[in-house]
Amino acid sequence: MATIEDGGPMTDRERALRLLAEGDVVVRGRMPWSSNNTFLADVCLEGERGMAVYKPVRGERPLWDFPEGLYRRELAAYALSEALGWGLVPETIVRDGPLGVGSLQRLVPADFAEHYFTLLERPEQHDALRAICAFDLLVNNADRKGGHCLLDEHGRVWSVDHGLCFHAEPKLRTVIWDFAGEPLPDPLLPPIARIAEGAVPESLDDTLDGDERAALVKRAAAIVNRRRFPVAGAGRPYPWPLV
Repeated sequence: MATIEDGGPMTDRERALRLLAEGDVVVRGRMPWSSNNTFLADVCLEGERGMAVYKPVRGERPLWDFPEGLYRRELAAYALSEALGWGLVPETIVRDGPLGVGSLQRLVPADFAEHYFTLLERPEQHDALRAICAFDLLVNNADRKGGHCLLDEHGRVWSVDHGLCFHAEPKLRTVIWDFAGEPLPDPLLPPIARIAEGAVPESLDDTLDGDERAALVKRAAAIVNRRRFPVAGAGRPYPWPLV
């Protein structure tokens, strides 16, 4: 059995992170329907094999409101999800790959016919969707499409595609407005409250600048004070396309 440095057994998370960090990366091809160059890759290490989503900085389309290096925000979203204890985002690292530095995220084996709107029809998935909604409020997600909610083979819902997050200015655009006005579930509040008190994880220091970290704290405080999911306001509260 594979072991970590202290001799204990590896968890699935640790095994996935090791594979992403140390494995040989071979690009299969570009993934369809992505605005930036996003690639499907095989990752192999000592007989172990997995698949990953590779987003190199070289494939980014320049944006007027986000600086170059969206891959760092992918890593920040994973780091924050782990710090919150929610486990919403698949294992993600930054490394130098075949097309240069970028994010490498474990590909979730999912039923890609499922997405936010189909999952919304299943009451048993609503708690997971509420957690993703709260996460998007916290990270200021500017592009939550329905297809960014994945249902894996074990019935677990994952949240992917977080390159347009963590802007210091309000940018929220999401399809998840169906819980508007509802109280936030109590279990979600304590970890958000820790952020509101200034406990920003050190893992975000290398991915977000000072203004972005300060804005994260302010958003967390607003969520804790309001304790309800917001109602869509004027402007552009929905992304396009929706899925």
